[in-house]
Amino acid sequence: MRPVAPHAPAAARAGRRALLAAVLAAAATAACAPLAPREAAPAAQRRAVAAFELEGRMSASDGSRAASGRVEWQHGPASDTWTVYTPLGQVAARLESDAAGARLTDAGGQRIDAPRADVLLPQVLGVEVPVARLGDWVQATPAAGAEVRSRDAFGRPTQVFDQGWRIDYLDYAAPDPGAMPARLDISRGDARLRLIVDTWTPRP
Repeated sequence: MRPVAPHAPAAARAGRRALLAAVLAAAATAACAPLAPREAAPAAQRRAVAAFELEGRMSASDGSRAASGRVEWQHGPASDTWTVYTPLGQVAARLESDAAGARLTDAGGQRIDAPRADVLLPQVLGVEVPVARLGDWVQATPAAGAEVRSRDAFGRPTQVFDQGWRIDYLDYAAPDPGAMPARLDISRGDARLRLIVDTWTPRP
């Protein structure tokens, strides 16, 4: 058997130490390297439909008063009908609007007329939201002039600011770019409208 040189174990240990130092140095370099920035998802191509039917649950507050119940909304290019129900299922108010004006009928059957739905809608929804923007908001299709602050992984808006209002999209009905919002929170100052959409049906 050939004798091993006395200095071989020391050389092996030195080699292992050099290899370990190289591995640690590489790991430290990788740890200090800056992370590549995450690319934002491209904006989803979403188009607002001109007519739809929506059913859901809402709660509203203006800082001093609060209300909640079910809501049905039939929206068309030139007409709208909002019906709000109490938590017990009774009709609390119905607002109809078209080119001729707006008509509000309360639970007692009393009717109030106005030239525009904006005048009467606060008595139905509990807060003064702009009627002309509301159809776009519930579809997550911001109109011109609105600022989209953030989007989700599918490119859908998650936070929008429009005419002083903040719209937070908390959930969508399905995991695809064209899905409709399922939960949204609309607020400005003390005014807040929260909507959970149970059913959504486009109309021809």
